[in-house]
Amino acid sequence: GKSHYKVREKKHNIIWYGYSELRKVWGQLTAHIRVKWFLLSYFVYNMGVQTVMLLAVLFASKEILWVSGGVWWQTKETGLIVSIILIQLVAVVGAQVLSRVSEKLGNLRTLMLCTMIWVLCTIIAYLIDQPIQFYGLALLVGFVMGGIQSLSRSTYSKMLPPTNDNASFFSFFDVMEKVGLIFGPLMFGLLEGVFGNMRVSVLMLMIFFIVGFFLLLKTYTIEKRQGLSV
Repeated sequence: GKSHYKVREKKHNIIWYGYSELRKVWGQLTAHIRVKWFLLSYFVYNMGVQTVMLLAVLFASKEILWVSGGVWWQTKETGLIVSIILIQLVAVVGAQVLSRVSEKLGNLRTLMLCTMIWVLCTIIAYLIDQPIQFYGLALLVGFVMGGIQSLSRSTYSKMLPPTNDNASFFSFFDVMEKVGLIFGPLMFGLLEGVFGNMRVSVLMLMIFFIVGFFLLLKTYTIEKRQGLSV
């Protein structure tokens, strides 16, 4: 009846309002070329980050040679739990350490360093098959994951134009992150379908990080040209 129609109309209005707000924010950001290039770089390398976060456990369970009935850290169930805990704990340390590094190098150069560490992670993942090797990779992934996420957000906040509407700008950033969460794994699935091999698909994730690196480099050159820094 009428109430059902009103609910539908309200939902439609909320969606339309959200969309128009995002368009308005994008319109404001496109006037700031440095922010635009940074957001593009974030969108690309974040697809790789989100894919790793989502599929690390699946990769470990399929591609690592766990030992059934072996020492506790060699068994699949325990190994996967330990890996997840390792990644979460080391992420906190990584965020702190890379924050210090950014004070010396600047945010953009530190983010470029992070993307190169991610490339290294994809190469290591392609080569390893032993539990102890995977734990080492989990430490490296956790370290760079914590750093790249906190640094990306702080870099964006430093680049924003003066405004009283920070909530809309950060909503836009969050939407970019969520879209990456959809497209990254989708691309990964397509790659696995093409190559029929999860290892090759993981290796191909380096493309996101390499392209992200060059887009960050472009952002950095614009920054230098404009005499700005973050």
